[in-house]
Amino acid sequence: MKKMLLLFVLCIFIHGLRAENGYRLWLRYDKITDAGLLHSYRQHISHVVVAGSSATMEAVRNELAEGLQGLLDQKIIIQSVFSGTPGMVAATPASMPWIKDAVSAEDLRKAGTEGFVIATVSRAGKENIIITANTDAGVLYGMFHFLRLLQTHQPITALHIVSAPKIQVRILDHWDNLNRSVERGYAGISIWNWHKLPGYIDPRYTDYARANASIGINGAVVTNVNANALSLTKDYLLKAAAIAQALKPYHIRLYLTARFSAPIETGKLKTADPADSSVQRWWREKIREIYTYIPDFGGLLIKANSEGQPGPQTYGRTHADGANMLADALAPYNGIVMWRAFVYSSTSTDRFRQAYDEFKPLDGSFRSNVLVQVKNGPIDFQPREPFSPLFGAMPHTPLALEFQLTQEYLGFSTHLVFEAPLFKECLDADTYSNGKGSTVARVIDGSLNHQSISALAGVANIGNEVNWCGHPFAQANWYSFGRLCWDHTLSSAQLADEWIRQTFSNELPFVEAVKNMMLGSRETMVHYMTPLGLHHIMGYNNHYGPAPWFDRASRADWNPVYFHKADSLGIGFDRTEKGSNALEQYAPAVRNIWANRTTCDDKFVLWFHHVGWQETLHSGNTLWNQLCYDYYQGVDSVRQMQRTWERMKQYIDNERFEEVKMLLGIQETEAVWWRNACVLYFQTFSRKPIPAGLEKPDHTLEYYKSLQFPFAPGNANNN
Repeated sequence: MKKMLLLFVLCIFIHGLRAENGYRLWLRYDKITDAGLLHSYRQHISHVVVAGSSATMEAVRNELAEGLQGLLDQKIIIQSVFSGTPGMVAATPASMPWIKDAVSAEDLRKAGTEGFVIATVSRAGKENIIITANTDAGVLYGMFHFLRLLQTHQPITALHIVSAPKIQVRILDHWDNLNRSVERGYAGISIWNWHKLPGYIDPRYTDYARANASIGINGAVVTNVNANALSLTKDYLLKAAAIAQALKPYHIRLYLTARFSAPIETGKLKTADPADSSVQRWWREKIREIYTYIPDFGGLLIKANSEGQPGPQTYGRTHADGANMLADALAPYNGIVMWRAFVYSSTSTDRFRQAYDEFKPLDGSFRSNVLVQVKNGPIDFQPREPFSPLFGAMPHTPLALEFQLTQEYLGFSTHLVFEAPLFKECLDADTYSNGKGSTVARVIDGSLNHQSISALAGVANIGNEVNWCGHPFAQANWYSFGRLCWDHTLSSAQLADEWIRQTFSNELPFVEAVKNMMLGSRETMVHYMTPLGLHHIMGYNNHYGPAPWFDRASRADWNPVYFHKADSLGIGFDRTEKGSNALEQYAPAVRNIWANRTTCDDKFVLWFHHVGWQETLHSGNTLWNQLCYDYYQGVDSVRQMQRTWERMKQYIDNERFEEVKMLLGIQETEAVWWRNACVLYFQTFSRKPIPAGLEKPDHTLEYYKSLQFPFAPGNANNN
């Protein structure tokens, strides 16, 4: 009996070890099951040398050991001295001088300070794979790239890869509070356990750093932009220093947010006026203190004079005045200021306009170590937005692009929405600010206006849930963001393909079916939430579910009715010269396309025009009919996603299959909710029937209006 019980417990334990909970993200180093490929890889990687003694090279050594042993299913002995035996070498020319003769100087020049070279070279008549770079960090990135080749079953013969990041500062912004709540977080509480820091370093910090380094991210803002002045006090700086030390081997610099009124709240000054000498002195001393604890500190992210946050305008100063004061304090340490341009006020005629109106006049007045951080669109991380008019409008100021990975307006962590197409839509958009080809990507990577500093930021979707992001597929948004930071020319299809193969399976039927599902998922969500350019019609404050009827907020621009402007004649926000004229903020080539109803794409039509219910769109349908068709198509597409996923069961583990299946069930229910609520509401203005052949809503509009969700996560400022 005891033996049977012991066997039962052992079986449960073994099953637990094999259970797929998503924790490993895309760093799954399971045995390659293709026998021919496995044999080929083993032949090329029979001997491994890693030279260098830094903490970063130790991380390279550890990752290669784990990765190669798992993928090749054999013990890997990693040596530090090259003996001439053919195999693989990971080292800088400084730690292994013969590499200078094996790799061209031009390739190393192209690699720069963070890039890498992976090449097949001959040494003493024997073939070797070399992963090299000018710095240990470059070797780290090259090592992860090589493991990705193996994970995705790519050939590793005759290699010649030279890769360098297109963006310098590749950063995750955590909207995490000191009490571990996460603003707009849908994957549990913060991974940063401030209570236990600095004495206890959670091993998860290292896994977080590994995941970020594997996709090229090199920075993390660990505190919320709605900042707490306590985060800059000594006790919390010591805690932050402990996090920084854990991230350092993986070449990830720590950044903090700062509350502009900190000199008053924790410094006991009577003012936070950036022109006041005592305030300037306080910040200089505070920055000096930070660098004594965190020598490689990256800098500060600031939200000021926005949604109640204090800032320089409180004292009659400009954003440039506030940013420059902090930049001057950071400059001796090569630190930077990322000053957010997310500003709007109740007095503005169109919230769309305000960031441009406030920041455009300041172009050229910021210090060289200041980046103005601009959201991808002019409103607030909507399912679809036109690119912000600030991109291309400030040629004398480095601009950082800010994406939101956490799905505040994209169904939280219960909807499968692959965001890479959203990212690419913005990055590839042409601002025409310096002629054709002046893409947003070229603005932010500095190549268009010859900027010396560049940055791309993503609001993190990470929490302490075991699978990090809440939804298994939400991990793909973190992955895609990092890869696009490194190389914004990558396609959404390539990113999906890479992520699927590393995260789930290399089985081609699975890869192709799931890739198609992912690539269409963002458009599917736009259809069942905000088709034809509708925007910001989500639930008030929590942004959960539809509420296009809401008009009880304390200010007009917090109400969905402010944005859709539906009436008996039509729907949409007129931003032409007959309306708010926000379109004047774009270059003429862009403005003329969107201002003209005949050239404005239907996907943006309600962003820029108030369109009559019976007007004909490019599709040939009336606005009302097309609005209905889009809402219904969104639901149909979710149901197609469900059918696709059902066919994938044979290819992957049961744990993740069932989890995604259940989440798709929730998504289908909520897509129907969105469709029915919005169609019924807008029908009260159009007074047109739902087109024939479409299923009728199963509840009344009053039913949908009555729904209340006080439990919905993420109640907070818009950020």
